Amino acid sequence: MSGSPSLPWGSSTAGWNSPDPTYDLTRLTADVTRLLTPSMPVSARMETLRRATIYASRDRAVAASLLQALEKKAEANKADANALFDAGFLTEAYRQASRVYAWDMLAGREKEQWTMRTEPAGNGARLIDAAVALNTPQAPEMRKARQLLR
Repeated sequence: MSGSPSLPWGSSTAGWNSPDPTYDLTRLTADVTRLLTPSMPVSARMETLRRATIYASRDRAVAASLLQALEKKAEANKADANALFDAGFLTEAYRQASRVYAWDMLAGREKEQWTMRTEPAGNGARLIDAAVALNTPQAPEMRKARQLLR
């Protein structure tokens, strides 16, 4: 992800669940949609969406707003591989995030704050497959990302 902008993050040594405590969650949807530019590499998209998922896990309304925004963009732009990938990857990131709670990976306040407790209804893998099928220059990296979901 070197050189690509992403969401702010806390200490890189604190582990996977270390969002910046000063980040304003109400800006998440706007920030993510602004960051996901057509030129952003797939690896940077994945990291931005991973961070967004962890931020969104603290507020159901924010999580729903972000997913809805990316799904709407994908629906309106079925020939845009990035839009399809973004909606698909976020859906699958939310699915994995729901398992964090189910598998009891958090404790205390962190567990109380984690609102992603059920899997999303959508099929993100299908959207990523559709993005790969468009055979854009990003398709090989999107294919690798898709393989991580298996």
